[in-house]
Amino acid sequence: MTKHTISPQAGILGEAFACDCGVVLGGRMTAELHASENGLCSACLGSAEEQMAPGLARGCPSCAGSGRRKRQVTWQLAYAEAENLITLSVVRGIVAGFDGPFRLSEIADTVRSGLGLPAGRLPVGPRVRDLLLQLQAAGEITMLSAPDEMVGADMVLYRDPQWQRARTLGL
Repeated sequence: MTKHTISPQAGILGEAFACDCGVVLGGRMTAELHASENGLCSACLGSAEEQMAPGLARGCPSCAGSGRRKRQVTWQLAYAEAENLITLSVVRGIVAGFDGPFRLSEIADTVRSGLGLPAGRLPVGPRVRDLLLQLQAAGEITMLSAPDEMVGADMVLYRDPQWQRARTLGL
């Protein structure tokens, strides 16, 4: 089995990529096509990481950090289905039913139960987040980030449940 690891290459003709199988790929589109043909995620080119900035990477959101095409396609299909089911008017109606502050998870749980979706069936949380950001951009709601806990007089604690860690930030 030939290994396919696609990586960017410096070149005089602009953006270029090279694969461990020996193929030189001229341009992002060609690299994405080569990745797809070989079962790799076309967003991260099989690296399983998204380069947000030089020296700053995170797990690829398109393939759930697997680097594989099957996960990428599964996620894209699930998100497309969520876009059809969970509309801006649905979220707007749920938000209107809340008096005062609410958590994103409360809106997502209400959407999930209202549509009768089992947990994990569709990416409800990410879709609701995107729609809440649209409502914020339109000036219909204001979103805040509140600390989980005060530590002393000049420190706050934000818990990151995704990574099961806590970090402190000075005020």
